[in-house]
Parts: sequence; C-alpha cells; structure tokens
Amino acid sequence: MFSEKEIQKFKELETPFFYYNIDRLKSTLKKIKKASDKFGFVVHYAMKANANDKLLKIIKEYGFGADCVSGNEVTKAVEIGFPANKIAFAGVGKTDKEINTSLDAGIFAFNCESLQEIEVINELASKKNKVADIAVRVNPNVNAHTHHYITTGLDENKFGINTWQFDSLFELLKKSENIRLIGIHFHIGSQITDLNVFKNLCLRVNEIQEIFINNQILVEHINVGGGLGVDYEHPDNENFIDFEAFFELFHRFLDLKHGQELHFELGRSMIANAGDLISRVLYIKKAVKTNFAILDAGMTELIRPALYQAYHKIENLSSKEGIEFYDVVGPICESSDTFAKTVQLPETKRGDLIAIRTTGAYGEVMTSNYNLRVKAPAVYSDEI
Repeated sequence: MFSEKEIQKFKELETPFFYYNIDRLKSTLKKIKKASDKFGFVVHYAMKANANDKLLKIIKEYGFGADCVSGNEVTKAVEIGFPANKIAFAGVGKTDKEINTSLDAGIFAFNCESLQEIEVINELASKKNKVADIAVRVNPNVNAHTHHYITTGLDENKFGINTWQFDSLFELLKKSENIRLIGIHFHIGSQITDLNVFKNLCLRVNEIQEIFINNQILVEHINVGGGLGVDYEHPDNENFIDFEAFFELFHRFLDLKHGQELHFELGRSMIANAGDLISRVLYIKKAVKTNFAILDAGMTELIRPALYQAYHKIENLSSKEGIEFYDVVGPICESSDTFAKTVQLPETKRGDLIAIRTTGAYGEVMTSNYNLRVKAPAVYSDEI
C-alpha cells in the first residue's frame, strides 16, 4: 500500500527505480532481533539477497552478522562495518584470491562445501602461517518442497558434503594442521513457507551431529542456513512471517549441546517486503488473444519471473477504474521478458505508474545491463 504522497512523488521521478520503505525494513529487523535474542540465536544477513549500501548499513546497526558467497561480498561487508568475527563465507566455488582475501580479513568462518576446498584452504592458510576456522556444509538430503531451482539440500544438488563422504572428511580434518573445525553448516533451499520442513531439518541435524560426536568432534556452532519464505501474493501482509514461531521451532526440536550456538542466515525474509520496483507503461498493445502492457522495466531490472517463473503482485498506481486482463511485459528483446500473463488490472493506459511488489530480495542485486540498459536507481522512503 502506497500513500498519496508517495504516488505523487513517484510521478515526478524517472522510471524504473527500486523503492525501499525504510520503516518497513526496520520493523522487520526489530521483529527478527527480538525473536532471535529470546533464545540467544545468532543471525547473519545473506548479502546475496540485496547488497545495497544504505540497506546494509541499517542491517548492520541491528547487530546482525553477514553471510557472504563471494570475495567481493566479504570485502563489502568489511567496508560497511560488519565485524570480521561476524562474517561467514559460503559458496561452492571459492577462488584462491577470495580465500586469501578472507584469510587476511580474519573472518569468522569459511563454510566449506567439498573435501578439496578444505584442502585448498588448509594450503593457503599454511602459506600465511594462519589457522582458518571453518564450518563444514553437510548435505542433509532434506526436501525443501520449493522450486527445484532454489532447492539446495538434496543429494542431487551441487551444494555441501554428502554423508557417505564422512570417513574421508574426518581423516582430512585430522591431518589438516591449518584448519580448525568450529561448525556444521546446513542450508536446504529458499522461499520455504511450511515450517514442518524446518522441523525435518532439525531432526536430521540431530542425527548428523551425533555422527560427529561419535567421532570425537563437538563443534562450537550449528548453522542451519536460511530459506524462510515471504508472502508474494499479499505484499502488505506484514504478519505473514511469524519469526517467533520460526525460532521457537528450532529451540524445541534442535538438540544443541552445552555451550553450542545456533546460527541462521536469513536473507529474503529480512529484506524482500521492504522493496518494490516502480515502472511506467510505455504502450498498450492489443493482440488477438490478449492485451500487452509494455513497461519501461524489464528482466534487466527483475529477472526472477523469467528465470524461474517467480510471482510478484503487480499493481496500477494511476488507475482504479474498470477491469482488463493484460500480459505485463518489459522492453527487452527476449520473449521471456514477461513479468506475468493474464493479470487483472484496472483499465491501463500509456504513462500509468506500475508497482511490481516485494522486490527487495533478488531484485536490484540481480540487475544487468543487457541491451546496454542503465542500472535502475534506488529511491528511499526517508528521502522523499
């Protein structure tokens, strides 16, 4: 829901742009902080969701850590002011340069996803006469029941070390003198809205932790990743995510040992509903079977619908009269540059403002300059 003041300001601005509601972001962060602090849980923000500097600074102010998946994200987190001891570095393909950058920064932990990666980190740390703290990412083979492109915890996925590799893992850890294992890491997927999936994860984590303990390994922390979904169909429903129930579930079902910390990597659920993509209608094109509403925003600004048929609610901010159905598309020279088909909107005309909602996560951060498009700017609610 946008105020009349916001809509009037939008009319003055060149489109497309990403609009961030700072009050909404802070409200979400307060909920997460309160709910996680109740159990002493540690939350890292998954920077891949949105790496906008202003938003990162706000997230950092609430005391959250940073979960990074590239060397540049590690560097950005340090520049923003996230303490190095709150920065975790995950990802299946860390380069030597990225590893060295993170070793020099003194980050909290590398979340390692293969045996060979552990060997490489051990070698590079040895050259620097350092000991690298790592968490081993284990593939728990838990089905997240989400889109197959954003499922990450099955045996068929590229992520993590499989349980059948544990004997080799334990042998490698014993002989790696420049590695210190401090955690076990899990992540099963994204946009998960069924909390029972996380219950299944807890039970599987308990089983896997016992295997480590039986091999005389008790880690300092368990990292259960993120994946908590948001409500794309009802973008103004701020109560859709029950953070208290989410953290309570892990408190109930995950068997932490004495002194262990539980870590989370939340991204989408922190930032998604704080952002929207604002666009204008360039043309209305009548076709045989449909009407096309052609916008000045396209897959270069929001690739999720083209990439894996993601849904975002689309609203006409200029018109309230009549009802028509439109295929809402962008200007890019690709047939896949389509936001949604058969969208029911008020009668829409050239120049109308269109809001594509809940784009705070994986919107701005995934933009491209394909067709030599200029990057869409960010506009903030506290600056208009």
